[in-house]
Amino acid sequence: MIDIKLIRKDPQRFIKGAADKNFNVDIQRLLAIDGELRTHKNQLQKIATQKNKIGKSIPNLADDKKKAALARLGELKSEEGGLNDAIGALEPEFDSIMGQVPQPAADEVPLGQDDTENVELSKWGEIRQFDFEPKDHIQLGVDLGIIDVERGVKLAGTRNYFLKGDGALLHWAVLRFAMDHMLGKGYVPMSVPLLMRDEAMRGTGYFPGAEEQTYQMERDGLNLVGTAEVPLTAYHSGEMIAKERLPFKCVSLSTCFRREAGAAGKDTYGLYRIHQFDKVEQVIIAENDEQASKEFHKEILGNSESVMQAMGLPYRLVNVCTGDLGRGQVQKYDIEAWMPSRDSYGETHSASRFYEFQARRMNLRYKDGNQNRFCHTLNNTVIASPRVLIPLLELNQNADGTINIPQVLQPYIGGRDRIVKSS
Repeated sequence: MIDIKLIRKDPQRFIKGAADKNFNVDIQRLLAIDGELRTHKNQLQKIATQKNKIGKSIPNLADDKKKAALARLGELKSEEGGLNDAIGALEPEFDSIMGQVPQPAADEVPLGQDDTENVELSKWGEIRQFDFEPKDHIQLGVDLGIIDVERGVKLAGTRNYFLKGDGALLHWAVLRFAMDHMLGKGYVPMSVPLLMRDEAMRGTGYFPGAEEQTYQMERDGLNLVGTAEVPLTAYHSGEMIAKERLPFKCVSLSTCFRREAGAAGKDTYGLYRIHQFDKVEQVIIAENDEQASKEFHKEILGNSESVMQAMGLPYRLVNVCTGDLGRGQVQKYDIEAWMPSRDSYGETHSASRFYEFQARRMNLRYKDGNQNRFCHTLNNTVIASPRVLIPLLELNQNADGTINIPQVLQPYIGGRDRIVKSS
């Protein structure tokens, strides 16, 4: 959420910021309501002052003047009631619009309408050139008996799957390696609840906006999270964190759920766009310092790049354009791995910084001297599987259909260096 004082001071900045991000928000209506609310609240303050003054004078007044004073008190109470009714009618609309105002993107974010206008910053690794006809990850998985989409769809509908045998072991190996990597960086491991109240979804900026992508448990008033970012970031919501505890760096391995509403016909083949997956997520809660946040952004991005490099997966880094940013993100970098079956790079990571957008919505603060300040928050995928299995399987395949296991993953899969078809 944005500080209304900033919107009052420079409304054009937020009008442009919303347009750049493709959010339709009526900033002028917001300011009009804000003006009315401020006027009504000032009038209430004046009425309270008058009531207090009259109340103190009544014991010393003669009967006729006391009667007039009591009548005036009655008038003031009636005015007060009318003002409170007016405020009560305006505040829901004010809160609704405020919840929709996006944070303007940083100056270094490229202007663009959608992900086709994201800007490539760098590449790492060599794209493998095959001297045989390569298979895609589903063909490899079916032939080796390690992926079963057919039975996943039979039991749970489209975009579902089973990982079997070495497929499951490779999936867990990736996640365990990523967790160990982050523990080595000093991040605090956390096992998190996956069902969140609406307050946590609003606080982290997923509501309003992502309701259609969320599995909602209406009967219980809970939501299955699409990322551990939600519980990790909201962990200290409504609290005053001791400054000496900042930055708080944490990491979680969790299952994630996404409805993929509106994605019919898009990326329906294989393991790229699915309803359920596992992800290692890193979150930093830090002091309110923009330069420090930029440095933390580099840190979490570097953590993910080092995991990809350790597994030998070629990727590119992109600066996400304004039209592809979320409501609260100041800037986001995506890591996209090379996927032979797609003949292109596919997103595997997103690293975002929010400044105080999420913390303000969650009332997440720390005391800086005599001043209460909102924290800054950042998050990034360390690894998400099974999507990352697409490049892992496809880039490490052999002509005989076996799969070479990257050296860093071998300790997690019994020390073996290849996946072969089980007899």
